[in-house]
Amino acid sequence: MTSDGWNAHPLLRIRGLSKSYQQDGATCAVLSGVDLEIGEGEFVALLGVSGSGKSTLLNLISGIDTPDSGTILIDGVDVTRLDEQQRTLHRRDHIGIVFQFFNLIPTLTVIENVTLPLELRGTRLREAQARARSLLERVGLADRAADFPDRLSGGEQQRVAIARALVHEPRLVLADEPTGNLDAATGQAVLALLLELARQPGRALIMATHDPAIVPHADRVFRIRSAQLEPVLHPPERVHPGPQ
Repeated sequence: MTSDGWNAHPLLRIRGLSKSYQQDGATCAVLSGVDLEIGEGEFVALLGVSGSGKSTLLNLISGIDTPDSGTILIDGVDVTRLDEQQRTLHRRDHIGIVFQFFNLIPTLTVIENVTLPLELRGTRLREAQARARSLLERVGLADRAADFPDRLSGGEQQRVAIARALVHEPRLVLADEPTGNLDAATGQAVLALLLELARQPGRALIMATHDPAIVPHADRVFRIRSAQLEPVLHPPERVHPGPQ
């Protein structure tokens, strides 16, 4: 711990992060002076009403969007100083994103969707397919590798999306309402899977959610309100999702 209270080597360090948008001629602050640190192996949950800034924060961390001010360091790399191409490459190599609406490519099979991040990095096809098949087996979809996304249920598509987000072994996993469109049982299975994979050495998970059932599983919980990131001081006792 440094003298100012910050960990010396966090996986993610955010300081003074601000972002605003223009709406009807007025400036609307979405985030203002946000500070956050996340260490390896941590699961942090982000709460907040729709439009509060949860997705904006994830987009800024991933480099999809850029802040008005502040810094975002991921494993020592300040993504706010990278240009668009550099941010794209950094995201491709170091970040896994699980979207609420899956974002699978409909014209690609399940295994082609999962291998895509590796192919973009130039990984040999045989190696990419081997890693994709291993993950599909872990998510219970090894027998669906040749199917197209429209043949899968919502829960199955989300598990494919998780496999795709994790196939390149990212340091940081960002999940935006990953259980928002799933039934309770499937949502619990998806959460268990994310926790299992994201808690491996050297990784961390940040999840934006409306689902109160997720909160007890988090190491720390924050709420975005009035453009500020507020710690939830007394989250329920942490539990582990049971076998599904």
